[in-house]
Amino acid sequence: MVGIAIAVILLAFLIFPVLKVIYVAFQDPDTGALTLVNFSDFFSASLFRESFYNSFYVASVSVVLATLFAVPLAYFTTRFNFSGSVLIQTLGIVPLIMPPFVGAVAMKLLFGTNGSVNLLLDEWFGINIPFMEGLNGVILVQSIHYFPFILINLSAALNNIDRAMEESAQNLGSRGMRLFRRIVFPLAMPGYLAGAALVFIKVFDDLGTPLLLDVNKMLAPQAYLRISSIGISDPMGYVISVILIAFSLFALWTSMLAMRGKDYSTLQKGGGGLAKRDLRPWEKVGCYAVVIFILLLVLSPHLGLLLLSFGTIWSYSVLPDAYTLAHYTQMLASSSQFITNTLLYAGLAALFDVVIGTAIAYIVWRTGLPGRKWLDYMATGALAVPGVVIGIGYLRTFNDVNLPFVDGPVASWWFVIVIALAIRRLPYALRACVAAIQQVSVMLEEAAENLGATTQRTVWRITVPLMTGGILAGFITSFATASVELSATIMLVARESDAPLAFGIYEFMQSASGRGAGAALGVIAVVIVTLATYFSHRIIERGKQRQAPGNVVREEA
Repeated sequence: MVGIAIAVILLAFLIFPVLKVIYVAFQDPDTGALTLVNFSDFFSASLFRESFYNSFYVASVSVVLATLFAVPLAYFTTRFNFSGSVLIQTLGIVPLIMPPFVGAVAMKLLFGTNGSVNLLLDEWFGINIPFMEGLNGVILVQSIHYFPFILINLSAALNNIDRAMEESAQNLGSRGMRLFRRIVFPLAMPGYLAGAALVFIKVFDDLGTPLLLDVNKMLAPQAYLRISSIGISDPMGYVISVILIAFSLFALWTSMLAMRGKDYSTLQKGGGGLAKRDLRPWEKVGCYAVVIFILLLVLSPHLGLLLLSFGTIWSYSVLPDAYTLAHYTQMLASSSQFITNTLLYAGLAALFDVVIGTAIAYIVWRTGLPGRKWLDYMATGALAVPGVVIGIGYLRTFNDVNLPFVDGPVASWWFVIVIALAIRRLPYALRACVAAIQQVSVMLEEAAENLGATTQRTVWRITVPLMTGGILAGFITSFATASVELSATIMLVARESDAPLAFGIYEFMQSASGRGAGAALGVIAVVIVTLATYFSHRIIERGKQRQAPGNVVREEA
């Protein structure tokens, strides 16, 4: 029964809304018959063709730029005896803590035409570089935010390379860039492609950053603008949604295709990673210069947001004219509802995720229920569905549904936002719960059942308590990421009193007078995500220590 209930939930709130979007995209708005005329109209309109090209161009170039940021940090910290390598890796992951749309305005103040960097360049060298003009700004912000996906995956892949492979190549005369290009990087290709595919998908589907930078000629902003301005009957919003889904799947398929038929395995597991060597003095200076430059660049949105939140006036100047706490006072006075709503929505969504994730993990790994793996596939499939598509699908599906205790259609009910957040973040909690149950020995459950415990009692008294670390990590991960979700929530907020934190930041950032308070609200969002991430890592590390062989023996003794 539990498996059937979960399947119904996933079908109702994930599969059916997405299929509804796809169906409407192929439906003639006048006759209701299936047709390709909507796609023909899409590609015949210059605005949509340009939006399609811009989205593909921004996503592709962002992958390239993110690669330029990630590869040096990953290679230097895994290849050389590098002082501060742990700190460098940690700082390299920090950009993920801030949602890209939060730092977009701060980046414009730092790197815009009249921003801090260009004012200094004009004063010193008489030049002005269009870092943030048009699509350039979207590319820079997205690359800085999402490059840690490549850094994390590539670093892990480099650490898993058997050092004997590198030593063999060196014995045959391979050195320097040739060694990296012909041996090291190809062996780490699976990790790189996994990260690059994630960057492409995230950038291609992102809505908030282009909107805040006034770049509307991209697919996700066009889908939002069509639905919000024309209405849910406009077919172009659905056509764009189908294209967004198709390219998300395309990115995943391409990354798998690139590795098909190739063997990336090494002679032994955990071969010690790349053989680290000491740097010569001039090499050390060069490496540190590159690392410091990259870290200053990727951490600049956090610095800019902090300055903006405390600054009085920041226009045509390198730094704000003065500093004040007034923005925080204004934010707390007028935006406490945003924070309260976010804690409620993200908390409920995370609770839903860990309950469903734990149930799916148990069904898949502990039962022989027919079709059980399809529950895993459906839940994980939410990763390939952009937030704007979820929002449009819910509007179309639930706009005509009414409940006696809801004032208006279900699509305007605040709880629909919770459901959308839960569905979007379910894959994160599910993976944490799966990892947790894989670390629980089946023999412990069998022993309990042999002593007379029922299956239900065994689950509640043995399995779930032993999964506590993974469940908490999944809860915190879902909570942290749901608390700054914009793409889905911006489509579903019917009343400002129901709006969460991300929507409030977006509203504040629309006007110059509200940017200070918006930045203060952004700092609050970053603090929430940072604390959640910290506690998640603490829980995971504690779970690893508990699972260590020595600790297990002591506990059994």
